[in-house]
Amino acid sequence: MRMFLTLIAIAALTITVQAESKPNILFIAIDDMNDWTGFLGGHPQAKTPNMDALAKRGVNFTNAHCPAPGCSPSRNALLYGVEPFNSGLYAFYDHDLHPDLLEQYGSLPQFLNDNGYDTFGAGKIHHGSKSAPQEWSNYHELTKSPLNLNVEAGYQVDGQFKMSFCPTTAPLEDHPDHKVASYGIDVLSREHDKPFFLAVGIVKPHLPFVCPQQFFDLYPDPVDPPRINPNDHDDIPRVGRSMAKLGDDNRFKKDQAWDQIRRSYLACISWADYNVGRVLDALEASPYADNTIVVLWSDHGYALGEKNHFRKFALWEETTRVPFIIWDTRDKVAAAGREVTAGVSLINIYRTLAELSDLTPPTKVDGFSLVPQLKNPDTPFPSPAICTWGRGNYTIRDRDFRYIRYFDGGEELYSHTTDPDEWTNLADNPEFATVKKRLAAFLPEQEAPLVLKGITTVRAKLSADKPKSNSKNK
Repeated sequence: MRMFLTLIAIAALTITVQAESKPNILFIAIDDMNDWTGFLGGHPQAKTPNMDALAKRGVNFTNAHCPAPGCSPSRNALLYGVEPFNSGLYAFYDHDLHPDLLEQYGSLPQFLNDNGYDTFGAGKIHHGSKSAPQEWSNYHELTKSPLNLNVEAGYQVDGQFKMSFCPTTAPLEDHPDHKVASYGIDVLSREHDKPFFLAVGIVKPHLPFVCPQQFFDLYPDPVDPPRINPNDHDDIPRVGRSMAKLGDDNRFKKDQAWDQIRRSYLACISWADYNVGRVLDALEASPYADNTIVVLWSDHGYALGEKNHFRKFALWEETTRVPFIIWDTRDKVAAAGREVTAGVSLINIYRTLAELSDLTPPTKVDGFSLVPQLKNPDTPFPSPAICTWGRGNYTIRDRDFRYIRYFDGGEELYSHTTDPDEWTNLADNPEFATVKKRLAAFLPEQEAPLVLKGITTVRAKLSADKPKSNSKNK
């Protein structure tokens, strides 16, 4: 009996030691942030000092792309670890669908919770479903406070709160992102007897583009506009043109509002950076500063007039490219300022965190671990990034090229070494036939049918179940 109790004690001690040796994970999700940051150089006036400092300490994936250019399909892919073309989750779905998805796939926080982690969350992590007990040890419930918009200092479309582009007058502490960051700070200040996964979901710069006045004051009026080609649509296939939100572009031009919209977007990015910095400062001051993996990502990019387009929901550079940084605080010898420039998808986060935590992910999880690139940024990827927007619509992005194929066979091909704005479609240029063939080989061979249950909008459907054609309809 004594030997049996001794064996139990040894086993318990082993489990405790293993738990203590596992890294904590600080998982910072940002909504709708494109490359208009200092560390990605997407806008020359962007002020993001906290994320810039994080990029210098960790590995900055400068050519990272979302699994889908929309909140619901992108977050479903990342958090459940399954590409839309394998899950059929191409669209936006009711929050009530998440219990089914947790049962079918299991999520990243659920996987970590099942493997000895305490899991904490606040803000926007999933697109809906915040308090599933199989995922979260604790999920913070936000209290709402009025933000009091100063519309006279900005722009608003037809009195719509969601289409507001202006400062707020409420105290910083009343804003949701401040509250979310404060919850993260509180979790980092606690004593933990298990490794923890802390997910902090920052909502800005998601619409409405509103934040405290001091972040508007960081930017001149007017701000520099992006480079725009007025004839950009001349060589884009029909389906691609249909994705551009021309109504928004025309409205903003008519109202002479584009400058206010871009300034508001930049202000919201700096506001997000401020709250990210608060959380990172708390990590630095905590006992966990030397045993935590920090992952920062955005669910998709955003267009602000490029290709006559506003918002996400398209397969071009500004709508798929995202901030993505991994900083393993346990790595004390790696050189600062490491960058990975090859095209990479956020779908790989799940397997990367599993390997860094010395865990084996479920076999259904797509993608591959990025641990080799964390050790050596020049390590090649097994495959480039793929992004899906409705069944049959895909873009492939590697270091130098973007290839797009739509459900009807329409194609786009851009060389990012000579054409970073994607103004010249090379898909029909015979000199690039080999490049197009090489990238097309990464298109999915099988496509899951669209999951119809729980769809809240048909935006992502986009003729998703129409038969494909070899026609390159322009």
